[in-house]
Amino acid sequence: MTRARPTPRIPRVTGTRRAPRTSLLASLLAATLAAGALLGLGGAGSASGAVPPAPGWNLQWSDDFDGPDRTLPDAGRWQIDTGHGYPGGPGNWGTGEIQNYTASPDNVRLDGTGNLRITPLRDGAGNWTSARIETKRADFKAPAGGTLRIEGRVQMPNVTGDAALGYWPAFWALGSPYRGNYWNWPAIGEFDIMENVNGLDSVWGVLHCGVNPGGPCGETTGIGASRACPGSTCQSGFHTYRFEWDRSVSPNELRWYVDGQLFHSVNETRVGAAAWADMTSHAGYFVLLNLAIGGAFPDALAGKTPTAATVPGRPMLVDYVAVWTKGGGTTTPPTTPPTTPPTTPPPSGSATLYLRGDGVAGDAQGAATTAVLASAGGTNHDGTPTNPQVFTSGPVTRTYNGGATRFDLFVDAGTVVANGQQVRVSYDRTGDGTWDRVETYRYFATDPVPGYEHYTEGSGPQSATGTPGNLVNGRVKVEVWNAIGNGPSSLGTGNQSVVRIPFS
Repeated sequence: MTRARPTPRIPRVTGTRRAPRTSLLASLLAATLAAGALLGLGGAGSASGAVPPAPGWNLQWSDDFDGPDRTLPDAGRWQIDTGHGYPGGPGNWGTGEIQNYTASPDNVRLDGTGNLRITPLRDGAGNWTSARIETKRADFKAPAGGTLRIEGRVQMPNVTGDAALGYWPAFWALGSPYRGNYWNWPAIGEFDIMENVNGLDSVWGVLHCGVNPGGPCGETTGIGASRACPGSTCQSGFHTYRFEWDRSVSPNELRWYVDGQLFHSVNETRVGAAAWADMTSHAGYFVLLNLAIGGAFPDALAGKTPTAATVPGRPMLVDYVAVWTKGGGTTTPPTTPPTTPPTTPPPSGSATLYLRGDGVAGDAQGAATTAVLASAGGTNHDGTPTNPQVFTSGPVTRTYNGGATRFDLFVDAGTVVANGQQVRVSYDRTGDGTWDRVETYRYFATDPVPGYEHYTEGSGPQSATGTPGNLVNGRVKVEVWNAIGNGPSSLGTGNQSVVRIPFS
């Protein structure tokens, strides 16, 4: 129920029902197979026109997909993802889906009647293509004391039964720190507003958070619920899917609706304060629309998908997507300058920290030197700094930009077999001696060949505690140690190893 995680999960399916397989459908499949691929057949229903009014809500962003046929989505609002994964991110978008995403109008286009059309296609060799787009904006967030509402009117691909095996349409949102990191899921949060699989008459709403596997959201499954669409089936007509993040109630709550009917909710108490803060205290979320083929969710319900019976060319249609807020403040920056000067001190200290041999981390590079990482002594110190090399930076006054910590450490175990180096980055946001945010990354197994290797954030996060936030005369501490192995390792210092913190 996510397109971000590096490992698949088995979804909850209790309470869903499979769309009926009729003899009429079977008789029509052969006749419509080629036509479906060429024409991109849709289902019943049509665009409703402009984004509907929402009394009491303030519209922050919207797109009603009005434009000529075969034009791409508005580049000022959307960016198109291509390929089989983000550069440097998990392969197959972290879910095992098999299609290649493209920016071709054959896969993603406006249809000239007020809809966005995402169409999966299969070539003669059996290769699938489809499309995935995401909003340029990544700051959609409930204002303090208010509520965020993300809504779309969508018709799922009009295909059911064996012909639908492997179809996986979705309308969802990811936490902004995912951009540029791609390994910090699920801590940054994911809201699956509408998800469907294999042509079932069911909509899933899911929250992903915490750590993977396990954690407060039970990853990789997440906390989810599903129900049949009201009135017409999900496939045969448009339905309105809505997600709300409510900060006006205590505890704060997330809610999922289809056609105005509530079918799922999760509050802060259920996941705990730490996980809730991790997914809500960053800059906000971006919204995605995609139609995947195959992967962990379809496979869990139908075995290996798609099959030879799967019919290409059945699009997901999107009439509009809109984001509103009400109460509290606003997610839109003010258009006029403030009338009073800022109270935060001007930026100081560096956001690029070179690890120097004197135990300091800062923007001043020193000569290339080496620090020795003590042997783990054959004991497992995974996750626990043991005889670490420590580098500290501060005071630092900078604004958290919603991103994630990045690093490139030069490490070498020489000819020692089975050594692994690990890093922990800690943030004392106010310089009061309390480490408000502590991030530990998975250890890096060095090879037994002399020469430096690059240990980066691509190894993935292991754990994180506390919440990110602005640094005001704060400090940053970097600890590097051998987590496993029977011999020492080397860490390149001076101008070699660097940590980049997500602060402007």
